[in-house]
Amino acid sequence: MRSKWDFNFVKASKYCFTFSIVITLLGAIMLGVLGLNYGVDFSAGSNVDISVNKPVAQGDVEQFLQEQGFEKIPPIIVGADRVTIRFPEVLNDQQEHKLKEDFSAKFDAGASYEVNTVDVEMAKELQRNALIAVLLASVGIIIYVSIRFEWRFAIAAIVSLLHVAFFVISIFSVFRLEVNLPFIIAILTIIGYAINDTVVIFDRIRENLRFAKIKGRDDLVKLVNRSVSQSMTRSVNTVLTVLFVAVCLFVFGSESIRLFSLAMVIGLICGAYSSIFIASPLWVLLKDKQKPKAKTAAKATT
Repeated sequence: MRSKWDFNFVKASKYCFTFSIVITLLGAIMLGVLGLNYGVDFSAGSNVDISVNKPVAQGDVEQFLQEQGFEKIPPIIVGADRVTIRFPEVLNDQQEHKLKEDFSAKFDAGASYEVNTVDVEMAKELQRNALIAVLLASVGIIIYVSIRFEWRFAIAAIVSLLHVAFFVISIFSVFRLEVNLPFIIAILTIIGYAINDTVVIFDRIRENLRFAKIKGRDDLVKLVNRSVSQSMTRSVNTVLTVLFVAVCLFVFGSESIRLFSLAMVIGLICGAYSSIFIASPLWVLLKDKQKPKAKTAAKATT
């Protein structure tokens, strides 16, 4: 069965592998040099969200904090009806009370406040739990794909997923975007969508394998190209549907979910690319290494 997506995906993957390796190395270097810009969830401090009834200029907030005695101005996000201040240190009760009282007196008497404080031990525990969550998700995917398909599919799938997750993390590191709990949720959600795309393609490969006569690598390449082509319409439609929602959330959503939406947008695009140009061609490489062994064993039996 021919598809309108008639393209040699395996051949193109040579360039995609090179591109992905370069991006991965650059990402590793940037992470080693810059690290991640952890939010309050993963670093000790206090996050103050202030809902205001009238616009407040960021410069005025910075001047206000200087008047409060903060020598180093903490990160500030100013929206139409919300001001978010992330203090790298934990505010005590006296500092918190004075901040609220003085802000209301200077900017908006009707302002409401939400203060989230994370101490050092809690921040370390959240970091550890986030890493465990990603590792457990990866192990679960390996087990699931190995049972449903075979171990070569599992290795190709997990390499593809780790590539997606690492790419998003690298982007956030390079541009110093804040990493918090919603970001971890976005990573796990992206992994879920990416594995769905990958499993759809792998399932088509498995179905086509039942009726194919594989004599060499060229037959494997043709089979994978045909399988990806047959799955392309479904994969593209699924990604575009979710991508449209993620873009709308990023453009029209509040400040609190903007970085979550951005991570979703980047991850969905990278996930679609990785499922098509990384996972399936990688399976071809792993499967092709099996062929000589099978032939040698057949000759020995003869």
